[in-house]
Amino acid sequence: MFNKEFWKSSAQKLKSVRYLALMGLFIALKIVVSKLYFPVSENLKVGFGFILMAIESSILGPVAGMLSGFITDNVGFFLGGGGVYFFGYTLTPMLACLVWSIFLYRQKITVVKVILAKLINSIFVNVLVGSVWSTMLYGKGFLFYATKSLIKNTLLFPIEVIILVIVLNALIPVLKRAKLIDSTNIFPIPWL
Repeated sequence: MFNKEFWKSSAQKLKSVRYLALMGLFIALKIVVSKLYFPVSENLKVGFGFILMAIESSILGPVAGMLSGFITDNVGFFLGGGGVYFFGYTLTPMLACLVWSIFLYRQKITVVKVILAKLINSIFVNVLVGSVWSTMLYGKGFLFYATKSLIKNTLLFPIEVIILVIVLNALIPVLKRAKLIDSTNIFPIPWL
């Protein structure tokens, strides 16, 4: 992550028709999946976009992944996202893609890395950053939103990690054969 090649290889994917088409597919899938969620409160919902974001980030890396997050959020909003437009909420998927990329792009994908990436996304991006945006937009105190978000993210964390590990374990061999990732296989899951 701290070398120029890490970032350059991701940026170069924006020059490849193959990767641009793949990014377009991920954008479309993320927009559709973002409409499938369970509302918890005015600013809290349970969805499945994190799965696509993790897979996409492992393939495209930080530069292309963050651009995809930006496009997905804006196109999704203008296609009928509801509510008011707020750029802070656009930064959230961009940050999430950055975190996923740091742990999964051009790396050996392991269960520990999946757990760490999901933990950082859950606590830092979803709870802390998301609560700042909600406070700015809806006007209630930071602790009000942070507490609700922390409870939701804490309860969902183990379930989301298990789902991610299972999905990545199934997809990594396919992604490797298609030469979309440079990773060795995820560690075998003992409970499968």
